[in-house]
Formats: sequence, C-alpha cells, structure tokens
Amino acid sequence: MLTEPKGGLATAGAFSRQEREAVYRAIETRRDVRDEFLPEPLPDDLVKRLLAAAHNAPSVGFMQPWNFVLVRGAETRERVWQAFRRANDEAASMFAAEQQGKYRSLKLEGIRKAPLSICVTCDRTRGGAVVLGRTHNPQMDVYSTVCAVQNLWLAARAEGVGVGWVSIFHEEEIKAILGIPDHIEIVAWLCLGYVDRLYQQPELAVKGWRQRLPLEELVFEEGWGNCSESS
Repeated sequence: MLTEPKGGLATAGAFSRQEREAVYRAIETRRDVRDEFLPEPLPDDLVKRLLAAAHNAPSVGFMQPWNFVLVRGAETRERVWQAFRRANDEAASMFAAEQQGKYRSLKLEGIRKAPLSICVTCDRTRGGAVVLGRTHNPQMDVYSTVCAVQNLWLAARAEGVGVGWVSIFHEEEIKAILGIPDHIEIVAWLCLGYVDRLYQQPELAVKGWRQRLPLEELVFEEGWGNCSESS
C-alpha cells in the first residue's frame, strides 16, 4: 500500500493574472545596479526575507551548498574595493584599444556605495562525495548556488532593492579578507541597497556595450541549429 510522501502534495495551478504579471515584471525590470545605490541601510527583516528567498532556491540533491557572508563595515568593503580595483585595471587592459575607454567609463562603485554586500559561496563538499544528481555533472552544485543568487535578485527587485553582481576580483584576495576556507568557492559578490531609479534597459545596452540578442535566433527545434518555423 502506497503512503503519502512526508509533507504531502498541494494543489498546483496557475497564479492569478495579477500575480503572474508581478512575477514577469520582476524578471523583465531586474537590473545589474552599479552606481545608483542610496545610502539608507536595509532593515534586518528585509534582509532576512531576501536571504530566505535565496535559501528557497532549488539545489541538486537538496544539498543547499550556499552560504551568505554579510558585509556592512566600511573598512572591509574598502579592502574589497581595492582588490576589485586592481583586478579591474587588469581587465581593462584585456580589451582592444578602442574598447578600453568605454570600459573605464562604466561606473562600478557598488562596493563602496551600497550599504550591504553579500558574498555568496558554494561548499562543494556539502552532501558528501556522492550527491544525488551531481554524479555525472560536478558543476551542478555551483549551478544550484547561482539559482539562489537569482532568487535573491528577483525578490530584491520586488522589494525596491537594487543588486549589483561583482565578479572582477582574484578569489584568493577576497577569501583572505573574509577568512573563507580554501575548499569554499566564491560564486558572487552582491552589492545591495535601495534605489529610486533603474535603467529602462540593461545599462550595458543603453551605453552601447552590447545589445540583447533576438530570442528567435537562440531557439532550436529537435536539435542544434534547427530554427523553429514559427520564428
């Protein structure tokens, strides 16, 4: 005799029209914020809601490999910004000469301006050596952590909080600043703060760095390169 799974099953169905519109609005208006942060601190209960949204992300084997290091201190953020600045100078030199000026014109001041930073990490040892669903793709734990970042980002948009994802740094420098163990992988440095303005389109598109690709060029049917007839 089959027994009902622990926790049971709940009725599933589409959200109401207003709820669906809210979800899609959060997705479509989410932006990577670089310089528009307001100095007002985020309330603790709001931060807890954002972290809970992240913690409700899907994870392979339910291993929940993430940790969240909250950084509010100006001194720590300044040390991280200095690490970022060094890496950013290196990054600028990697682009062609005609792109370097445009690259350096992009304001990347979130680490200093945002009142809260969150270092999101992945513990790839959590769950043991063999994890359900990760047996043939060891990157699934990192992908799971990225899902947590996206959950937090969308919840933040709904709360009127801007998020900027900083990825230009040498990981070992950030680990040394925060005392992160060697086996832990840094997935994202997120800058968070209230914003009263957001770009209507992604900032890099507005500033001519790169434009959104047409969706119809990215969708194939039944195999690679087979474009949908409807597109």
